Amino acid sequence: MGSGSERGWGARSMTETTQTAERIMVALDYATAAEAERLLRTLEGIPCYMKVGMQLFYSAGPDFVRQLKERGYKVFLDLKMHDIPNTVKGGAESITRLGVDMFNVHAAGGKRMMEAALEGVDKALNGTGARPIVIAVTQLTSTDRTVMNREIGIPGTMEDAVVRYARTAQAAGLDGVVASPREVVRIKSVCGAQFATVTPGIRPAGSAIGDQSRVMTPAEAFAQGTDYVVIGRPITGADDPRAALEGIVASIHQA
Repeated sequence: MGSGSERGWGARSMTETTQTAERIMVALDYATAAEAERLLRTLEGIPCYMKVGMQLFYSAGPDFVRQLKERGYKVFLDLKMHDIPNTVKGGAESITRLGVDMFNVHAAGGKRMMEAALEGVDKALNGTGARPIVIAVTQLTSTDRTVMNREIGIPGTMEDAVVRYARTAQAAGLDGVVASPREVVRIKSVCGAQFATVTPGIRPAGSAIGDQSRVMTPAEAFAQGTDYVVIGRPITGADDPRAALEGIVASIHQA
């Protein structure tokens, strides 16, 4: 990934900046590998996580993920698997063989489905190799309570629904959940500090909210105790993505 010294990266304590960057997941929400590659060259040397979602994976395929790993990146494959247990087991097996560091399923699939995902991981590893972090999606950060209650049909508050999903994911043996930063404190209080939280809906101060409804700044999210933040458009849509990411790291330290 380069030396890490490009354009002032590393001006702070290298340990400090590296630890922060490793907890920032850049959402590669692009239609093609060529578009993603332009961003990768811009961010060369910054040791952030790369999140590959549906659009890019369906376009560029597994080879793109393998290339990211060969270049030294940690990869979160964000496909939100939600199907019958046997299908999810097979999907998890294939994903694990790619060597990703993290992937997710949807908690709405239920405990047995999430357990099946772990069975797929174990089958792929066969007792060898590093186990990926497996997490469950709770409620999308674009969803508000009205949509959840009236359209999805889940009663109660957003926080209660998210925590219920988190409890089920933990009971299934998963490592954590995807949730908005607003639910992190309660998830940690119920499931424990070691239960990982990955939080989308992150918008640096002054950024457009877009289609998100439950948002926080990166510094606010980390102050809530989250483990990872996912940031897309504030970086990928910036005139200078590298400066945007470096500014986010600086804002976290300033806070």
